[in-house]
Amino acid sequence: MPGGPIRHNGCVAGEDPFGLFGDPDEMRRRLGEFAEQMQGAQKVAWADNAIKLAVDMTVAGIGRLNLQGNAEQQAQEIRQAIGMIFPEAVTLVREAREGFGT
Repeated sequence: MPGGPIRHNGCVAGEDPFGLFGDPDEMRRRLGEFAEQMQGAQKVAWADNAIKLAVDMTVAGIGRLNLQGNAEQQAQEIRQAIGMIFPEAVTLVREAREGFGT
């Protein structure tokens, strides 16, 4: 039939000949939902990694200190180190939270 749907093996072109996928619009919708879920999971993983990096960076920095002197001098040295490390850790966590949407 000229002008009618194009058929191949008895099926209209674009149809699922085996009935495996159902409605194409439903399939597109579900694939879209799946893609959104995967993006959300990637954001959560990135945020978790950034927070872990911030913690690891802080712990490693403090662990490398060679503390000298009495308790007050050692406490001052730790405070100075945290004063340098903490802003970087806060930046990582802030960026992670922004990426996570919170």
